[in-house]
Amino acid sequence: MKVKVFANFREICQSKIVDVPSQEGDRVIDILESLVKLYPPLEPEVFTEERTLKPFVHVFLNGRNIIHEDGLNTRVREEDQFALFPPVAGG
Repeated sequence: MKVKVFANFREICQSKIVDVPSQEGDRVIDILESLVKLYPPLEPEVFTEERTLKPFVHVFLNGRNIIHEDGLNTRVREEDQFALFPPVAGG
């Protein structure tokens, strides 16, 4: 699964797109867990201690925020466009 990462996530991964191992039937949480295994510094940036997304971290599948789907349990397909956005500051 190709995951597009933005802002400081891009700095951590040192790439705009990361190829994350995936399997048929994976959920968003599975992809994020695999991504964190590849890039451990992402873990405190993405997840709370309760293993939920940190506030203002957004995951989009095919341009749609997963909060409008099944959240972290949303199923993904290899052909989905997966994007991970960190909190954005500024005004």
